[in-house]
Amino acid sequence: MRMPTPPRSAVAFAPAHVTGIFAPRLEARDPRSRGSVGAGLVLDLGVRARARRARATRPTVELRSALGSDLPISREVAERLVGDRPVRVIVDLEHQLPVGQGFGMSAAGALATALAVGRVLGVSRSHAVSVAHLADLFGGGGLGGVASILGGGMEIRRAPGIPPFGRVQHREFLRPIVLAVTGSPLPSPALLRDRRFRARVDRVAAAGLTALAGHLSTDRFLAEAERFADRLGLADARLRKEMRALRSEDIRVSQAMFGRSLFAVAESPAAHQRLLGKMARRRLPAIVVSASKSGGRVASRGGKVF
Repeated sequence: MRMPTPPRSAVAFAPAHVTGIFAPRLEARDPRSRGSVGAGLVLDLGVRARARRARATRPTVELRSALGSDLPISREVAERLVGDRPVRVIVDLEHQLPVGQGFGMSAAGALATALAVGRVLGVSRSHAVSVAHLADLFGGGGLGGVASILGGGMEIRRAPGIPPFGRVQHREFLRPIVLAVTGSPLPSPALLRDRRFRARVDRVAAAGLTALAGHLSTDRFLAEAERFADRLGLADARLRKEMRALRSEDIRVSQAMFGRSLFAVAESPAAHQRLLGKMARRRLPAIVVSASKSGGRVASRGGKVF
C-alpha cells in the first residue's frame, strides 16, 4: 500500500508549562525513560511552529524566530529529523511567553518543531516526540518537559520519560492561572548538571511527592508547590518578597521552576480579582492564561490547531 505524500507545509502548536514540584530521575540506561517525576500545569500559550519543505541537493535547515537567537534545541530537533534527506526545511517559530523563565518554552519549542517538521517529512508522531524529548533532555532545556505537554490541564508525572516508558496523568484544571516575571532568567542547565543540587531537590521534593501519590487535587497540588518552592530556596529576594505579598488563604503563589517568575492561582473569582488588584498596585505586570485542554498538536489543513 502506497503511503500518502506528506504536505509541503504544516503548522503545529505545543503548550507552555509551569512546574510546581519535581524530582530528577536520570538513572535509566535508555534516555527515553529519563526525566523527572512531579506535577505542574499545562498552559494555553506556548510555541507555534510552521514548517515548509522544498527540494534541495543537500540537507538544509533554516530556523527563524523573532527572538533573534539560534534556539539550539529546536534546531537540533529539525536537523535530526531531516537527517540526510536532500530537502530544505524552513521553520518559523512564534514564542508566546518569555524564554528562560520557567515556562517550559524550550520543551514547547522542541515539540512544536518536531511535530511540524515531522508532518512535512512523513515522520511518525512517536518518533517526532522521541526526538524532541532527547533534544530537550541533552540540550539542557529541562527534565521531562516534553512528556508533560503531551496532554493538557494539571499533570502529574508518575514515572519519568515519554511513552511508552513514562507515565503522566492529566486532570482538568479550570481556574485562571496568573504569571509574572520579576527578574532576569535563571540558568537552569547549570543547576541541573550539579549532582549535589539534584540530590537536594530529591530531599526537598520527597514529602510533596508522597502527598501527591494518592488523589491529585487542585488545592493539594497548589499547596505542595508553595512548600516546594519555599524549601528549595531558589527564589531571589525580589521574587520571595512578591510571592509573600500576593499570598493569602485563598491565593496560592509559587515559583515557576526554573525562573525568576511566579505563578498564582486564586480559589474564587473574587479572590482572582483581588490578586490582580494586588499585582497592579505593586506594578507587577500580570499574564493571565488558562490551562490548555490538550497537549502538542498539528493543525488541520484549514490552519486550525486541533
